Amino acid sequence: MFKKILIANRGEIACRVIKTARRMGIATVAIYSDADRGALHVRMADEAVHIGPAPANQSYIVIDRVIEAVRESGADAVHPGYGFLSENSKFAEALADIGVAFIGPPKGAIEKMGDKITSKKIAAEAGVSTVPGYMGLIADGDEAVKISGEIGYPVMIKASAGGGGKGMRIAWEEGEVREGFQSSKNEAANSFGDDRIFIEKFVTQPRHIEIQVLADSHGNTLYLNERECSIQRRNQKVIEEAPSPFLDADTRRAMGEQACALAAAVGYTSAGTVEFIVDGDRNFYFLEMNTRLQVEHPVTELITGIDLVEQMIRVANGEALSMAQDDIALNGWAIESRLYAEDPYRGFLPSTGRLTRYRPPAEVAGADHAVRNDTGVFEGGEISMFYDPMIAKLCTWAPNRAAAIEAMRVALDSFEVEGIGHNLPFLSAVMDHPKFIAGEATTAFIAEEYPDGFEGVTLDDAALRRVAAAAAAMYRVAEIRRTRVSGRMDNHERKVGDDWVVRLQGQDFAVRIAADRNGADVRFDDGAVLRVASDWTPGQTLARLDIDGAPLILKVAKITHGFRLRTRGADLDVRVMSPRQAELAALMPEKKGADTSKMLLCPMPGRVVRIDVAEGDTVQQGQALCTVEAMKMENILRAEKQGVVTKVNAAEGDNLAVDAVIMEFE
Repeated sequence: MFKKILIANRGEIACRVIKTARRMGIATVAIYSDADRGALHVRMADEAVHIGPAPANQSYIVIDRVIEAVRESGADAVHPGYGFLSENSKFAEALADIGVAFIGPPKGAIEKMGDKITSKKIAAEAGVSTVPGYMGLIADGDEAVKISGEIGYPVMIKASAGGGGKGMRIAWEEGEVREGFQSSKNEAANSFGDDRIFIEKFVTQPRHIEIQVLADSHGNTLYLNERECSIQRRNQKVIEEAPSPFLDADTRRAMGEQACALAAAVGYTSAGTVEFIVDGDRNFYFLEMNTRLQVEHPVTELITGIDLVEQMIRVANGEALSMAQDDIALNGWAIESRLYAEDPYRGFLPSTGRLTRYRPPAEVAGADHAVRNDTGVFEGGEISMFYDPMIAKLCTWAPNRAAAIEAMRVALDSFEVEGIGHNLPFLSAVMDHPKFIAGEATTAFIAEEYPDGFEGVTLDDAALRRVAAAAAAMYRVAEIRRTRVSGRMDNHERKVGDDWVVRLQGQDFAVRIAADRNGADVRFDDGAVLRVASDWTPGQTLARLDIDGAPLILKVAKITHGFRLRTRGADLDVRVMSPRQAELAALMPEKKGADTSKMLLCPMPGRVVRIDVAEGDTVQQGQALCTVEAMKMENILRAEKQGVVTKVNAAEGDNLAVDAVIMEFE
């Protein structure tokens, strides 16, 4: 067995590999850029080697620098994780040249399957159903437009060496092809060092279902069932589950056998994933093969009990798989929610900054449910603009899908993240969405259900009453403590009242509280009573309550006359006032925000790649104004209405903070 493994990656996947290597008794080496000197994967590894500046194209994807780190550390094997150099055949070859094992597939398999154009040709030759498209190289935007017209709109523009949504665009008409083609080439070059692009038909209303395969060098190839990854934004997965709620046993077997046949045809070894698009009639079409470990591999591990990283290491060491196809279990249900440093209220645009609070839910491995959190960050750490915005992968397992969803709801409500924008509210909203609960979500889910963007969750009346009752009981406890600390309750001279008005989500609830040692009865003015019990004390940022026998978890922050409470995707400013205070508050005028309608504000921290207009230009609604790059993604900012540019405050190459004024209009 290997004595020392270098992980040619960063973040949560580097930490994930380190955990398995440590359990196997193998020493680990981390590599890090200037931006990652204090990163968690550097802290976890047995040793670490610096490889260059923060940008990935000057550090993590520079083969010579990584090879030098391998030499310096004396590692006898390298695990590439995913992204970066994981599907780069030249990297695998460079390792072979110095006698170091690559924990992944052979160079030839990477070249055949890792290249999206070549893999589709091989799949077609092997009799695998593929999506219509143009697999040749495309020279420029004009040729891209011509090809797209022949295929028929909408089309998908994809990086040949791509993955993780990088270098990928959907185009519905000619103008979007021209813009998308160039942006895809730029992203592909920056992320993978390869700007080749191909185009295929975009299948509407599809499901994204993939098969996990595992193969050794002794002729054994297995499939470890499927994962459904249909909930995506900007072509990058957000929520995954295993198995798929849509497949039946026959389709699962057919997809698995086809995936294994394709892997065997190219001499594949190690873990890999064959991705399919599946239509409403369960017809499936080959998309691509990812010749690496997938981000969402934990859900497969949870339903099979197989450590995929360990299997990759053993296969790379020349061992035969210790299991047969009949040994592969399908035990229970697992769900993964990807926690991203992306603000869902700003169109899921990246957010950077310091994690002032980072408290994941406790990990559990029980007979009735499990909670797992794969992460690469820590409280006080910095979320950099240079890399992928993923913070963590929160996974839950239970014997059935409904229980796994409920476990995820509780885990998300218990996950505390402060200091940056993040998508926890959106993830919570999905867990309660009827389409997801019914297992009917397609890859169009976000576009269809949130066409105007995510604006948070509006709680129904029953949920509002539960929160109102909790807030009233909590506020009463806080008031008692405050008056005691201030000395105003000496000799029982002043007593905290029992009558309150709770204002939240535009509604007022008049309540009367009758408290005892074990909790409080909160009576509403219509006579309804809710029993509230909790051990919450003022200052705690997480409150676990019992409301009439049902649990309620609230993230809590103090505000004037109340709390900011967050639960199940809702973000509420809750005011708790005496009846007289509520009467007076109703007379106060609302404070209006600053008018920014004549400004283009930077929606996220990033670097200006291109300015498309100049002062004095008249712009039309939808016209591209500039392009800002953040976390390896290019974002085209467009005019919301017709106007004249009066001032341009930014230049190409500038690094901008969120809400920086890029340009102003007449």
